[in-house]
Amino acid sequence: MTFGRGGAASVVLNVGGARYSLSRELLKDFPLRRVSRLHGCRSERDVLEVCDDYDRERNEYFFDRHSEAFGFILLYVRGHGKLRFAPRMCELSFYNEMIYWGLEGAHLEYCCQRRLDDRMSDTHTFHAADELGREQPRPTGPEAAPSRRWLERMRRTFEEPTSSLAAQILASVSVVFVIVSMVVLCASTLPDWRAAAADNRSLDDRSRYSASPGREPSGIIEAICIGWFTAECIVRFIVSKNKCEFVKRPLNIIDLLAITPYYISVLMTVFTGENSQLQRAGVTLRVLRMMRIFWVIKLARHFIGLQTLGLTLKRCYREMVMLLVFICVAMAIFSALSQLLEHGLDLETSNKDFASIPAACWWVIISMTTVGYGDMYPITVPGRILGGVCVVSGIVLLALPITFIYHSFVQCYHELKFRSARYSRSLSAEFLN
Repeated sequence: MTFGRGGAASVVLNVGGARYSLSRELLKDFPLRRVSRLHGCRSERDVLEVCDDYDRERNEYFFDRHSEAFGFILLYVRGHGKLRFAPRMCELSFYNEMIYWGLEGAHLEYCCQRRLDDRMSDTHTFHAADELGREQPRPTGPEAAPSRRWLERMRRTFEEPTSSLAAQILASVSVVFVIVSMVVLCASTLPDWRAAAADNRSLDDRSRYSASPGREPSGIIEAICIGWFTAECIVRFIVSKNKCEFVKRPLNIIDLLAITPYYISVLMTVFTGENSQLQRAGVTLRVLRMMRIFWVIKLARHFIGLQTLGLTLKRCYREMVMLLVFICVAMAIFSALSQLLEHGLDLETSNKDFASIPAACWWVIISMTTVGYGDMYPITVPGRILGGVCVVSGIVLLALPITFIYHSFVQCYHELKFRSARYSRSLSAEFLN
């Protein structure tokens, strides 16, 4: 280093008030890049590009950085232990100190690396959500007309349940209709309910959907629920920005699958008439009626937990496919071996439950998932040993991809939670006003 006092055999580093004395020889090959750059400085201008201030008389270089973090970093580069986060210090702040001094995230201990990754992921999601809200263009000129603002307000009310007080009330009403519809659907399958309904109808009118479906209380309730869901779907379609994108959304497709069977069943009843043709269509009507169970998925529009589940499955489809491949490969191997040990070797004392490989596949899948119904089980000693290996293998194979799915679930939950919090701020402002 040619800059500074020529006779000084050492230099002083002042980091946030903590002073460290280093020899010139050590400064040249110092592991921290920012400190080693001081050796090649030719002028005071070069020095100030590396540090924040310089005292020529004391030959002291001042760095306005975190002193405790630099102490941990200095211990690490001197070979005293492994690099971990400083206590009571934010992970991102410590990482910024590492970047400043010339270290990277790979220098951290593995447990600290995972903490840093999780924190960076959460912070990136939070800032991305805020930037998304700031980057939404405000309508100007003709687009700022009251009709445009009203249309945008309606769209947010129906699409974003946490965007306003009216949206929360609307979402609550929709949830009530879903719950009532599910209760009626479940109650209609009870024997007492069907017997009471049969007593109130003639022998020629035993179909759930008749030409006048509102005769029974359950029919009236069902018609009201269907009317609400239909009106909600139509309004959301009208106020949507992109009609094609609206139709392609999974939740909207589920809404159509839940609403359409009711109208199809009514049309089939009208066209077939109240005669024997309706009996032949009875199976189709029952299948269409049971499709109302898709209404439960409508709750995903209002609950973060169900949204998190759907987003996790969407992002972890590779892990899910990998899990299915693991199960299929293990099922093919263990089913063939179990069929051979239980049925193929000794035909006189063979186990009839393992007569074929497809039959053995059922035993393998309930054993790998540790369910064990007990409807079929091996009786030979080699078969029982194979069963133990099958159970242990199933636990290991199922646990391998679960870790990735779990971390993705946590990340998706925080992402949706931040997004919900962003809309809750606007809800609070509206409530106060």
